Amino acid sequence: MGTSGVRSTGLDTARPAARAGRRPWRVAAAAVAAGVVLLSAGCSGDKSPSWQNGSQGSGGNAQSPSPTPTQSTVAVTTPAPDAKDVVAITDIKYDSEDPENTSVEVKDADGDAVKGELDKDAKVFRPAKALNYGTTYTVTVTGTATEGKSGTSTASFTTMAKPSKQVRVSSFLGDGQVVGVGMPLIVRFGRSVPEKYRGDVEKRMTVNATPQQEGTWHWISPTEIHYRPKTYWKPYSKVSYQVKLAGVPMGNDWYGRSDLGVDLKIGRSFVMTVENKTKRMTVRQDGKVINTIPVSLGKPSTPSSSGTMVVMEKKEHTVFDTIAELGPEEGYRTKIDFAQRITWSGQFIHAAKWSEGVQGRTNVSHGCINVSEKMGKWLFDRTMMGDPVTVSGTGSKLKNGNGWTDWNMSWDQYKQGSALS
Repeated sequence: MGTSGVRSTGLDTARPAARAGRRPWRVAAAAVAAGVVLLSAGCSGDKSPSWQNGSQGSGGNAQSPSPTPTQSTVAVTTPAPDAKDVVAITDIKYDSEDPENTSVEVKDADGDAVKGELDKDAKVFRPAKALNYGTTYTVTVTGTATEGKSGTSTASFTTMAKPSKQVRVSSFLGDGQVVGVGMPLIVRFGRSVPEKYRGDVEKRMTVNATPQQEGTWHWISPTEIHYRPKTYWKPYSKVSYQVKLAGVPMGNDWYGRSDLGVDLKIGRSFVMTVENKTKRMTVRQDGKVINTIPVSLGKPSTPSSSGTMVVMEKKEHTVFDTIAELGPEEGYRTKIDFAQRITWSGQFIHAAKWSEGVQGRTNVSHGCINVSEKMGKWLFDRTMMGDPVTVSGTGSKLKNGNGWTDWNMSWDQYKQGSALS
């Protein structure tokens, strides 16, 4: 018999197989399989055979496999989809099975892309500035697709309405300004910042220096924060600081009003050191001694403060009037030349003609550093705001906060003033 016997019936092939000593059920199974192939090949019309749709025949109980649900390898996690009243400085967080090959795009209602920084390690997109108030944004996260999973996820959210209570943020330093190596960066707030919000505020304040220098912020008070490097600024550095507080929560429904940025320069190193023992001021410029000046410090009843201060203000000609503060017997009203303020309590470096005869020998001032008229002008012509002066040996310690006393603390003490320490 030829192969035509297989096509006609499986029984004809079973008999000779049995006579050959083979197991009949194996041959019968082969015949059934062959029949299936022939049946499948012979049904190419529009109708499916009954065994495929489960309506008839021996395959009537079979079910076609359900399609695998399409999932995503990426997902937007924060803000939640369709979230409302989202704070304007929100970070956009996402999940991804392949962060390195994942991108994030944020667009406003007009389709304009939001600029920002993508941190793939933290899986966070941080907008470069606060988002617009009362605006709907769409986030699209695109990653790699895997079998049965999509590589794209999209979600939308809407920011909060513009708050009625906003905190003013300011800094009196300006772009292009040149300051001394002891100049702290100073930012002031129009309202006290509660302690629990200071860390978030501080995170939005960045400082960049060229060359790079280690530094930190330090809260002077609830309304003022300073920044200084570990040691004096390196001479001729370029320093910029960005304060991005628009929309940042500051407690009790108050939010930052705006951002600000300042680019300034550090000048030459000009450092003044005063010793009560010798009653001399040593002046160093870029590390080299350029002058030694006789001084008269505060008399015993009104001693000068020992500590490190910086020049905060300069007035070539002014009037010291302490009558209202000290009374007519102790107070005085005197014209002063070449005054340089170093404390809020009224201590200055200034020229004093009346004490020139004892400068270098006796302390007679009300707490100021007296120098001659000639040396007062010499100093005034060379100093700038932020130049440091250190006084030692007077027996009266400088109180922190009485001036820009950032350098009157050790580095470890200063770091403790950071909300992020």
